[in-house]
Amino acid sequence: MSGWWPVRKHVLCEAPERPRCARLRAREVAQPMSKIRLVVADVDGTLLTPQKELTARARGAVLALRPAGIAFALTSGRPPRGLSMLIEPLGITTPIAAFNGGMLVRPDLSVIEQQLLPASVVGPVIQALERHGLDVWLYRGVDWLIRTPTAPHVDREQRTVEFAPTVVGSFDDVREGVVKLVGVSEDLAAVARCEADVRQELGAHVSAARSQPYYLDVTHPAANKGEVVKRLSTLLNVPTEEIATLGDMPNDVLMFALGGLGIAMGNASPEVQRAARRVTASNTEEGFAEALEKYVL
Repeated sequence: MSGWWPVRKHVLCEAPERPRCARLRAREVAQPMSKIRLVVADVDGTLLTPQKELTARARGAVLALRPAGIAFALTSGRPPRGLSMLIEPLGITTPIAAFNGGMLVRPDLSVIEQQLLPASVVGPVIQALERHGLDVWLYRGVDWLIRTPTAPHVDREQRTVEFAPTVVGSFDDVREGVVKLVGVSEDLAAVARCEADVRQELGAHVSAARSQPYYLDVTHPAANKGEVVKRLSTLLNVPTEEIATLGDMPNDVLMFALGGLGIAMGNASPEVQRAARRVTASNTEEGFAEALEKYVL
């Protein structure tokens, strides 16, 4: 029965044994039977390997969804252009949620809707990121703006999204039309502290969450992956309880809570894993494909 998940809540407890399995097994509760009709997947750290590769097994698992009557959608902190290379290999026909939901686009990258940061908070967010020693990236429309081309992770990001940033001297004149600000640092503790501070100072006006340990994404408060699940549920006419979600980072936890079946990657932190109903293998061990094969197909 393709697309059905078990009636009881279990956690993958294969070797090596996960230390939380005994606790979760003790907390098992009966769950209503649900048919999965839509899979929403994060990209980096989930669908792709650490080398940003789409494996043949992962692609095959996605392509097996459609004959089973299950749709597949992508959500990512990446800009739309940074997801375009996945559209054809995966046969994407659903809306794509870029910028963590800050922009919904069609497979031809035409815009369905976007959630822009209020102009009044752009300056304060930039100041907060700089106060914690983070480099700042700014996304507006199709443009990725940076000030320091030699800053950490710029080269890696350019290879990942397959387009180059625009170097500017200052962000002082850029306040309107901003869809996402990113704070970047190799000091992972500083990124975590900055996330907490931005939420405390500006939490009513922005959504702030780490899309990678070294990236802090700041978007419109309605631009988060929980809202992505809600919007896709409406646009595709699929009840949220019939949506499976896969992710690996703190910004994926909201979509675990909103969807019917949340699956965390084995490379996710213990906190992220605790927020999910299932835990699969890591993205170095075909965890994405394993999750679809075991829990969805």
